[in-house]
Amino acid sequence: MSHLFEELDYCVTPIGALSLRRRRDLRLGVDVFEIKLGDEFLMTSYFTASEVALGRLGVAACDGTALDVVVGGLGLGYTAQAVLEHGAVSELLVVEFLGPVIEWHESGVLPMGRKLTDNPRCRLLQGDFFAMAASKTGFDVNRPGRLFDAVLVEIDHTPEFLLDERSDSFYQLDGLMFLRMHLKPKGIFGLWSNDPTDQRFLDRLAQAFPEAWAEPVIFHNPLTDRPFTQTVYLARNGSSAGA
Repeated sequence: MSHLFEELDYCVTPIGALSLRRRRDLRLGVDVFEIKLGDEFLMTSYFTASEVALGRLGVAACDGTALDVVVGGLGLGYTAQAVLEHGAVSELLVVEFLGPVIEWHESGVLPMGRKLTDNPRCRLLQGDFFAMAASKTGFDVNRPGRLFDAVLVEIDHTPEFLLDERSDSFYQLDGLMFLRMHLKPKGIFGLWSNDPTDQRFLDRLAQAFPEAWAEPVIFHNPLTDRPFTQTVYLARNGSSAGA
């Protein structure tokens, strides 16, 4: 029998108080894991359909095999695990700003246990994804300037609803154009959003990339007992430099 409520970890971070909680939902008969930053929910195991969709759709849009993928934001790990389901993925690099989140995966305290840390194709790296995206050296500290087949991001709630204002420039035209520099020709950029498609952001994405589209993800919300719509944004790099 599970405890009805348990705070598994609590710590202060540079962007606020971080907590990991587990509680029993008696109505659904399941344990629910939640990550909170201050008063904001970063992630819940109640609904993970769109996080999984980001990983699956992002990799499915890539060409070729032996794919190198970056995921920005670790959370409970559902996007990363969905990426690793694809046999075409050679290496996954997950960039997470908050060290305790990586430690939760290393200790196996989360529902996913140690699936990510025990997978030889996956590497967890503590770092500032947005600073890396805006740099010339990029995401792999061991291989500066490395290009990737896909960069998938699941950090902020939406391009407008940010957890921390330092990421604002990433969602603007210049930030998106800089992100393209870290993609291989025809590489894929993917972004998770908690809201239905925002046409303004999709138009901005289409300015930065030769091809851009949105994939609505509709699932049943057990809390409201109604359908709920989130979005996965996708964009494809040009076939050559400057294209």
